[in-house]
Amino acid sequence: MTQFIGTGVALITPFKADLSIDFDALERLIEHNIANGTDYLVISGTTGESVTVTPEEKIKLIAFIAKVNKGRLPLVLGIGGNNTANVINEIKATDFTEIDGILSVSPYYSKPTQEGIYQHFKAISEVSPKPIILYNVPGRTASNMSPETTVRLANDFTNIVAVKEAGNNVHQYLELLRTKPKDFLILSGDDDLALGVALAGGSGVISVIGQALPKAFSKMIRLGIEGKAKEAYDIHFKLMPITALIFSENNPSGIKAVLEVLNISESHVRLPLVKATDQLIINVKKALNDLEKS
Repeated sequence: MTQFIGTGVALITPFKADLSIDFDALERLIEHNIANGTDYLVISGTTGESVTVTPEEKIKLIAFIAKVNKGRLPLVLGIGGNNTANVINEIKATDFTEIDGILSVSPYYSKPTQEGIYQHFKAISEVSPKPIILYNVPGRTASNMSPETTVRLANDFTNIVAVKEAGNNVHQYLELLRTKPKDFLILSGDDDLALGVALAGGSGVISVIGQALPKAFSKMIRLGIEGKAKEAYDIHFKLMPITALIFSENNPSGIKAVLEVLNISESHVRLPLVKATDQLIINVKKALNDLEKS
């Protein structure tokens, strides 16, 4: 699954002031990433505000992104939830003509056991026409998919090819890297830990900040995968302040503030999220200015 190695970005869904989708801004964002080294695009993840995008809007987003992309980068589509039957029904109803993989989050809110998580993904694997990237993000789901469950799924189902691990837990990353099947991909979902994971043997990242600063971030990840630690950390240290800022209030309000300062899109979000504070925007402007000078 070399198409998922490197830097994937979890695209925002840009909104206008009336909170309708800003397709012009989305096109700018896609072209910005294609031109600057991003390896693949992820549609309708958490950063894309998937929980407040309607099913009809999601279909329009997929079609528009595929049209703009024109096959230049692989596309991964987020399809997940805590109702296994609904996830299966969505997969069966989706046109995957332009889609290369599925990103599916571990069931949230319900707090299933490890066996429940295994059976959920087993059922999805059995109907999926595309490779599956598991997504473990305990801070949002309120349950942790253990390395043992991830590796069990990786060994049992050939179309489960990777995990986006976002537990911000270094030990868990290392346990996954130690025990995973040979060709199974460990992808960081934590921008601040992504380089360390790549250097330890990971296959890359599905990033938030990467969509705003794709040239620097994707170069850092490539250097990390190649084992060039010093060159990679030179970039990492420069990116640390802006990476920390985008998660200081909420995601995606932080990354939308960065993209607004870069004149790519506006910073509107849908409730229950609220826009970045004026202070965060001031801090973002300073961090981007410092980065440009570095």
